[in-house]
Amino acid sequence: MVIDPLRDVSQYQEIAAAAGLKITAVAETHIHADFVSGARELSADGKTSVYVSAEGGPDWQSEWARDLPQTRLLHDGDTFHIGRIQLQAWHTPGHTPEHLSYLITDQGGGADEPLGIISGDFLFVGDVGRPDLLEQAAGQAGTQEAGARQLYHSLKKLSALPDHLQVLPAHGAGSACGKSLGAVPTSTLGYEKRFNHALRLALNDAEQAFVDFILEGQPEPPLYFANMKKVNKTGPAILGPIVPPRAWDLAGVEPRLSSPDFVVVDSRNDRQAFAGRHLRGSLFAPSRGDFSGFAGSFLDPAQEVVLVVESADQVDGLARQLLRIGFDHVVGWLPAAVLVEAPEGMLSSFPTTTFAGLAALLQSTAGAVILDVRRSTEHAAGHARGALNIAHTRLRAREEELPTGVPLVVHCQSGMRAATASAWLARRGRRVIHVNDAFPNLPAALLA
Repeated sequence: MVIDPLRDVSQYQEIAAAAGLKITAVAETHIHADFVSGARELSADGKTSVYVSAEGGPDWQSEWARDLPQTRLLHDGDTFHIGRIQLQAWHTPGHTPEHLSYLITDQGGGADEPLGIISGDFLFVGDVGRPDLLEQAAGQAGTQEAGARQLYHSLKKLSALPDHLQVLPAHGAGSACGKSLGAVPTSTLGYEKRFNHALRLALNDAEQAFVDFILEGQPEPPLYFANMKKVNKTGPAILGPIVPPRAWDLAGVEPRLSSPDFVVVDSRNDRQAFAGRHLRGSLFAPSRGDFSGFAGSFLDPAQEVVLVVESADQVDGLARQLLRIGFDHVVGWLPAAVLVEAPEGMLSSFPTTTFAGLAALLQSTAGAVILDVRRSTEHAAGHARGALNIAHTRLRAREEELPTGVPLVVHCQSGMRAATASAWLARRGRRVIHVNDAFPNLPAALLA
């Protein structure tokens, strides 16, 4: 059985085949916001059993699975088996209303109590699932406080479980589904009870103290999260065998550059080189950074995408990263080396500066507005005087808040997020100046 699978399921099938096994079941802990689930893909053979939540009310059901003959809708306390392994559904709402965790008992070894908990986005190593995504990402106003209170009571139930229980979560460090996930993939419940601050608050403190803590300082989610909820609820398109994107040339790209339904995603890792020379209208999503988060914050799922890559062996991996977050139309790729051959009419650039030159730039550039694309918590900790703060992950959704007809001086903490934001703003016809510098270099005279 595979639980919470990614969309490109061949990786699981290959692992199973190498071990002489066959995948016979797939289960979900909840309707995901951060990636397209592969559960429907695995069940497309009509034989693979499907286990999904029946909790949370009618608005929180996996509609794609509801009428499949091999689907079992699980309520709190329901059990099922994979061989002699028993899994018990445990309703743990808070991150989402329907969320299930699974308690695992090895009955084949004679055990009569669980050895682990598959905790999904309920309990992480070092953190707990964030309850604000329905409001912040999916636009369901008024849900985050109710979710936080649900999460508090769900976490309280962990006090009754033994400390030896292995904690097997859905995500690790870097996930936007929490704010301080640990770097190791698994833990034990006893360890989390001692060192997981959010869990300790839930087990030992008043409800309001937990609610206040868990809702404070959550990172702004990428824009694609809202689409993921819809896709995973109704069911993603079944991919079948994945065909790698084909190689394109400049002649094929040139007539499409001005089309709003076509976009080049440049994955080079040198942001200064990108600012100085890129195909007109390109988005910037460096392959060594948060490629999915950067691309997913600025792409539209309907757009056709051509990747610019530093090496051909990156193409399949980057295309799969986009497939995993609902961008199905990666139609081709170009080697970055061909940019030197591109005629000037195909190219674009934008100026860069440093914080040392910012004061002079502001004096010489009429009407310039500083745009801080860091998270709101970073901005609150210290920012440039008069800066407008919109996190890069929310820029596309809040474009109407940007002033028009003036240059935007775009910065972040290190320069990378600002480069991705500057690329999108330039594509939108804005005049941008990218601050390619680290925020600690901001002169004290410019601090608010």
